Amino acid sequence: MATVEQCRAALEELSAKMGRAEGDTAKAARLDRSLSCRLTDLQVTFAGRLRDGALHEITTEPRPDKAQIRLTMTGDDLIALVAGDLNFAGAWAKGRLKLEASFKDLLVLRKLL
Repeated sequence: MATVEQCRAALEELSAKMGRAEGDTAKAARLDRSLSCRLTDLQVTFAGRLRDGALHEITTEPRPDKAQIRLTMTGDDLIALVAGDLNFAGAWAKGRLKLEASFKDLLVLRKLL
C-alpha cells in the first residue's frame, strides 16, 4: 500500500510532467482551477491549485472551499497513473477513479487524459 509521502511525490511528479507538456496538452494544463485528490485507502485529501501548467500549494490541510476539479482514487492507483502503468480512461471506466468537474472543465481536461 502506498504511503502519504509516496503519493505527495507522485503529485509533484505529475506537476513536473504537466510543466513539460506541449501542444493541446500544454493548453489544458494551463487551466487556473482549484484541485483536490482524495485517496480513499489513506483517508487523506491533497489539495492545491492547477495554474501555469503545474500544481501549486499542494497540501493536506483541510480547505473550506470545494475544489473545482475533484479526483478520488486509492494511493496505489495515483502512483500507477502518474507512472503510466494505469490508463486514466480505463481506470475511470472501471470505477477505480472518480473525476468531478464542470462540463466545460471536463472538455478541456480530456486533452490531459
